[in-house]
Amino acid sequence: MTSTRWPRSVYGTGTEPDPRFSLANERTFLAWIRTSLALLAVAAAVDALPLGIGPTAQVVLAAVLALTGLLAAVHAWRGWARAEAAMRQDLPLPGNAAGMVVVVGVALAGVVLLVATLLRAAS
Repeated sequence: MTSTRWPRSVYGTGTEPDPRFSLANERTFLAWIRTSLALLAVAAAVDALPLGIGPTAQVVLAAVLALTGLLAAVHAWRGWARAEAAMRQDLPLPGNAAGMVVVVGVALAGVVLLVATLLRAAS
């Protein structure tokens, strides 16, 4: 039964964990995917709508948001696989250091928006 599950690198080792833990891991994965989609949607909106913050700031803001959204999607997959593999091998769950990249990306987008808004107000 488990030989048909994908990815083999995760399901091919260890023993089947408690389904509640696997489902919780899956919910965490889906939460990161929702975050990724939200960041990408905001990036598209920032790129498409006239914000009045200057074209350079708008492009930088959209790029930072899009890159952060892509990193969140990668983190979702990587985090799910690492946690599932750890549970199957009865190892401690891995840390969430990659989540800090998303925090930095969102903070950077906030700084770009703040500076652009302040520069617009000053001119």
